[in-house]
Amino acid sequence: MGTENKVIITAALTGAVTPKDVNEHIPLTPAEIAADAYACWKSGAAVVHLHMRDDHGLGTMDAAKFAETIRLIRAYEDCDVVINCTTSGDNRASDDERMKHVSTLSGVEMASYDAGSFNWMPGGVFINSPQFLAKLGDVLTSRGIKPEIEIFDSGMLGIADYFVRQGKLTQPGHFQFCLGVLGGMAATVENLLYLKSKIPEGSTWSAFGIGKDHLPILYGALALGGNVRVGLEDNVYFSKGVKATNVQLVERAAEAIRLFGKAPATPAEAREILSIKPLRR
Repeated sequence: MGTENKVIITAALTGAVTPKDVNEHIPLTPAEIAADAYACWKSGAAVVHLHMRDDHGLGTMDAAKFAETIRLIRAYEDCDVVINCTTSGDNRASDDERMKHVSTLSGVEMASYDAGSFNWMPGGVFINSPQFLAKLGDVLTSRGIKPEIEIFDSGMLGIADYFVRQGKLTQPGHFQFCLGVLGGMAATVENLLYLKSKIPEGSTWSAFGIGKDHLPILYGALALGGNVRVGLEDNVYFSKGVKATNVQLVERAAEAIRLFGKAPATPAEAREILSIKPLRR
């Protein structure tokens, strides 16, 4: 069976910032994250996007925590979920610290590639310098890790194209449209349609909206033929005043996909769609 009718669900489980006192279901430890990853895979997620937290609940780029989480996920012998790791989980981390896990660990299949810097309001500047992006592109390409090119504003499409022309990124690319962050593009279907129209032919793409914009962008992405991302990193509520779990958000996305006449992609199908090598344990 072909993959033309399949939609990839990415579950963004943790994020770098939101604490448990906002939503007690946010997984923080490697064991909690791995258990949630497994449950989301069983519910229809083909990809899990991983952030790590330190012992105080703050975002960290500790490669040992990534390694432990990957080991625990792969300890579920029936679970073939695609593992996607952040490279921007701690704004205190140096460039080398942000790349250590993707430079040294086995088992990382995808990694975020945030294609530019901007004012992430009101917290501060989200820095992704040209020098960092050039080095990160080299690392991901040399290790066979699929970049997830995260686009927060339309100008980042030009930055991604520049690094393709420089040989730092390969095609076809996979884009994640990150909408609704204050300082980036607003979470509107109009903006989603614009971004989709500007990526190179043959590219794949996914999208998500922050907070209350989660559902409009999910439905818009489905209508426009894209893939979707859900999870407590982006949105902590299932409905107004009702706290969500990652599994609930994945289940709702899977149901929306089926109601739309399509089907959630399996991890094997996601690897085919994204040009990722088959899983080897």
